[in-house]
Amino acid sequence: MTTSQKIPALVALAVLALAGCEKESPPGDDADKAAGRANADAMSREHAADTTEPSPATEVAPARPVISERLPYAEVDNELVYGHFAFPEDMVEPLPAVIMIHEWWGLNDNIRAMADRLAGEGYIVLAVDLFAGSTATSPEQARQQMLKVVENPVQAEENLRQAYEFVSQTAGAPRVGSLGWCFGGGWSLRAAMMFPEELDAAVIYYGQVTDDVEKLLPVSAPILGLFGAEDRGIPVDSVRQFESALNRLRKNHEIHIYPGAKHAFANPSGRAYDAEAADDAWQKTLAFLELHMSLDAGATP
Repeated sequence: MTTSQKIPALVALAVLALAGCEKESPPGDDADKAAGRANADAMSREHAADTTEPSPATEVAPARPVISERLPYAEVDNELVYGHFAFPEDMVEPLPAVIMIHEWWGLNDNIRAMADRLAGEGYIVLAVDLFAGSTATSPEQARQQMLKVVENPVQAEENLRQAYEFVSQTAGAPRVGSLGWCFGGGWSLRAAMMFPEELDAAVIYYGQVTDDVEKLLPVSAPILGLFGAEDRGIPVDSVRQFESALNRLRKNHEIHIYPGAKHAFANPSGRAYDAEAADDAWQKTLAFLELHMSLDAGATP
């Protein structure tokens, strides 16, 4: 099959695969919702002066040509959910896949550009949409989007379940990881909890974390956490507690805290963008994914 044929074929497979695949899942408990509301308030403070206007730093071309398209990958509450699907133009056999989860702004051009950039490194990338097609242009809009998910996480969980099915079954990815920023960083960790045996790697950029050992105990995916020392929304103390819990549970993890970096230090459209920290974090991300997601990862020498 030629590359020009792959996108239409995947669209057809996606629509067929969605029929009758919704499942019920239990709602989040009150403590989770309270923590989510507090996190939404913290994000409002951190992003108070931010906009979503792209800067020149967002214009980084993929390392190799990619094919990308808007595709339906899930059906939640009888509504199709569309994401940004990208893969290398020269892909012949299915590659490892990354489920990419957007910031509290939503699935916007910045996230689509990052999906293409990661696809250029040799991955299938599905940038999901947990906000039902809504993207924010102001912090208050973003807060409202985030709170909708906080108050009804069941829909987002079902969304991610079907995203996992899409990349692993429809796209045929032999390995699957998650990656997210801010709001999406917290959901990248949640994906590792949702798929404790299935997920092969989870990358968290300054997302909400937990030191609840009961929630972390089942997680088998290696975790990469990237945080800013001056992040007031995701305090360093909470990151250290998270790291301590992972240590006690002997989980495979790497936690990096960048001195002087604030929340959203890797977002090139935000006022807190730190080019040096962002570049280092991206290189660490690529090395981590290569280590745990490559087709020969874990192979015996």
